[in-house]
Amino acid sequence: MTLLTLERPHEAANPLDLAEEIALAHDWPSERTGHDELVVEVTGRWCGFHLVLAWDDETRSLYLSCAFDMRVPPEQRAPVYELLALVNDRMWIGHFDLTAREGLPSYRHSLLLRGSRGASAEQVEDLVDIAVAEVERFYPTFQLVIWGGRTPADAIAAAMLDTAGEA
Repeated sequence: MTLLTLERPHEAANPLDLAEEIALAHDWPSERTGHDELVVEVTGRWCGFHLVLAWDDETRSLYLSCAFDMRVPPEQRAPVYELLALVNDRMWIGHFDLTAREGLPSYRHSLLLRGSRGASAEQVEDLVDIAVAEVERFYPTFQLVIWGGRTPADAIAAAMLDTAGEA
């Protein structure tokens, strides 16, 4: 879904400029914390989460991390690690992990741009759209394991159900 109508060429040296435009198009609050980092606050269906995009000019890579505010208590980490393995097995792009220090689940992915003039609007938009979709899809599995006492296999089975319509 292309939201951007750019007045400049479709490629930019720093793809964070494109990411800022995506945040603006969605009315998501964002803050450029430096030339090489952008933080975006996204209101999702289940919760709010933080997108952090970082640009590394040396490696020509755009890194994205999408964390949701759900601290995993130490006693729940073993089943969450099992859940991460099951979730990541179902993903084509990116992966989920758990930060060691804070115990926060997050989705991560990097876009490598070496040899190109820069990222296209569509590439950055896909990076953000996929991250938001995957967090929305798997957030309930983390809830079911951490607070619902469900097994990782049960939580994945519940998340993989395709629902028809809305309740």
